[in-house]
Amino acid sequence: MRKIIHVDMDAFFASVEQLDRPELRGKPVIVGGAPQRRGVVSTCSYEARKYGVHSAMPSSTALRLCPHAVFIEPDHRRYQRVSAVIRQEFFRLTPLVEPMSIDEAYLDVSALCPTLEDALSTAEKLQQTILDKTGLTASAGVSFNKFLAKTASDHRKPHGLTLITPEEAPAFLDALPIEKFYGIGKVGVKKLHTINVRCGRDLKELSPAVLKALFGKAGLFYYGIVRGVDERQVELEGDPKSISRELTLPRDCGNLREMRILLRMLGRKVARRAAAKGFVGNSVFIKLKYTDFQTVTRSMMLSKPSCDGPEIGNAAVTLLSRTEAGNNHPVRLVGVGISQLIPAGEVSMEQLQFSFS
Repeated sequence: MRKIIHVDMDAFFASVEQLDRPELRGKPVIVGGAPQRRGVVSTCSYEARKYGVHSAMPSSTALRLCPHAVFIEPDHRRYQRVSAVIRQEFFRLTPLVEPMSIDEAYLDVSALCPTLEDALSTAEKLQQTILDKTGLTASAGVSFNKFLAKTASDHRKPHGLTLITPEEAPAFLDALPIEKFYGIGKVGVKKLHTINVRCGRDLKELSPAVLKALFGKAGLFYYGIVRGVDERQVELEGDPKSISRELTLPRDCGNLREMRILLRMLGRKVARRAAAKGFVGNSVFIKLKYTDFQTVTRSMMLSKPSCDGPEIGNAAVTLLSRTEAGNNHPVRLVGVGISQLIPAGEVSMEQLQFSFS
């Protein structure tokens, strides 16, 4: 049986800002673009979340919900330095680390920990080490596969620690609200709610054929995870074919200016994920899903290999103009990615474009 730990830093960007500026501790902090410039929330402190603020929300909306919030422009170089310290502690435990973003990762500690209880103790020690080294808290989940470890880390935030054993998994998943199933997006949740699927127990009643008809191949994945089955391995930083981020919107969007803002935000996220994995890309692509569920993609080559957030974002905006997105074709999902990847170490400094600004 595998022993997987999922570590997720708590409100990472906002927590770093509160750490660096003690006067912000206990106050609602929103990291992202300014409301006056039609910015988007990158992340926010737990104090701000109490008012309904969440990532990817327009900053103007966040300001209406929490007028006394402190807005801060992101300092990605600072966040990357802190992330590097945390990642070093991951690799002290195991070489089997799969970073998912700048602030979360899966660790396979099967060789280190004979039992899940040993893995739980290891995760607790890792949380304390991160706190000692950085002053920041992390939530961790421990289980026998990636899906359950991720679900466990989300269960008690912030600074939570949850173990899901094979014996506990069926009851835990039966009671889990459908919106808590990692991998089922807002559109999927809405679709399931329309057929009165509200929790894992309801989802488990759907056959593979029904789920595949509703969601395609993803439906078969849902059929497995609701039964605690997830065979995905912790993937080493080696040979990904692409690195991307996508966002299912809370409402269909026909405003091109808002789409451009979202694409640039996602471009920065892709840059951070690529940096975490040590890759640059030769090509940028976007993915849009229209309100009628039609999916379109567009791609373009870059002049040189790059992991530059603004450059990726600008290319994505250029690609947006090659689609029909707009008032007549509102979108429900946007995505940005880079492909034709090269390890950053194989690219000369003269070629490389690599920044988080």
